[in-house]
Amino acid sequence: MNRKLIALLSALCCCMAASAQFRTEAFQQQYNDDNSSPADSADVMFSFKEYFGGLRHENEMKIGTMFSGSLIFVGGEQIYNRQYWKLPLVYTGIFGTLGTGIYLNTRGNHEAAKYCFIGSGIAYWAAKMDGVISYRSDTEPLPGRATLYSLLLPGLGQAYNGEYWKIPIYIGGLGAAYYFYDTNNTNYQRYRRIYKEASAPDYTGPITAEQAVYYRNVFRRYRDYSVLSIALVYLLQVIDANVFSYMHDFEISDDMALRIQPSLITSPDTQFAFNPAPVFGLSMGLRF
Repeated sequence: MNRKLIALLSALCCCMAASAQFRTEAFQQQYNDDNSSPADSADVMFSFKEYFGGLRHENEMKIGTMFSGSLIFVGGEQIYNRQYWKLPLVYTGIFGTLGTGIYLNTRGNHEAAKYCFIGSGIAYWAAKMDGVISYRSDTEPLPGRATLYSLLLPGLGQAYNGEYWKIPIYIGGLGAAYYFYDTNNTNYQRYRRIYKEASAPDYTGPITAEQAVYYRNVFRRYRDYSVLSIALVYLLQVIDANVFSYMHDFEISDDMALRIQPSLITSPDTQFAFNPAPVFGLSMGLRF
C-alpha cells in the first residue's frame, strides 16, 4: 500500500512540474469563432463563376481552374489566353477527325477510323498543352504549370523546374514498369490460351490444365502489379514537380547551429498552473 501511495505522489509531482511549462496561448485559443465561414476550412477546387468570368475576361483565372474547366469546354484555354485564331485549328483537329473516324467506322473501314480517333486524341492533348504553355503568370516557376506539365508529359515538369537530372530516373522507371507489364501480359495471354486448349478432352500437350491455370494467375497478378507500378511512378513525378516548384526559393543557410543551455521557466498566469514557482530546465534553439 505504501509503495502505491509513493508512486501516486511521485506521478502527481511530475504532473505539477510539467504543468509549469504550458504556454499561456494554449488556454487563450478561441475554437468557436462566430465570424468564421465554411470556406475557411477548405479551398474551392473549381469555381464556375471564376471560370466563366475568366472566359469573359472579367477576372483572372488560376491555371488549374482554366485547365480543369477546359477539359469539358474545349477551347476555353485559347479563349482565356486571347488566342482566338487557334480555335478553328482546335475544333477542326478534334471534332473534324473524330467525326471522320465515326463516319469511316460506320462504313466498315475500322483501320482508318482507328487512326482518326488517335489523331483526335492527339489534337485534344495538344490543345491542353498549348493552353498551359500560353498561360501568362508573373510567378516563375509556377507550381500549377509544373504540375500540369508532368500530367501531360512525364518529365516535362522536372525540365520546367530545371531539374533535368531527374528526367532519366522517372522515364527509366516508367519504361521499366511498362517492360514488366508487357512481359507479364504476354505470358498471361499465353497461359490463358494454353488453359483453354488443355481443358479440351482431346488435349495431349505437355502442360496440364492445373499447371496452366496456376501460371495464368501468377502472371496476371504480376501484370496487375506492373500497372500499379506505372501509376505510382507517374504520380510520383507529378508530386515531385509540384513540391519542388514550390520550394525553388527555399534555401538553408550554411551557418547552422544547435544551442542548448540552462533556463529558468516561469509558470503562466492561469488557474491551470498547479505550481506557481519557477522551475529549472533546458532550452534548445536551432538556427538555420
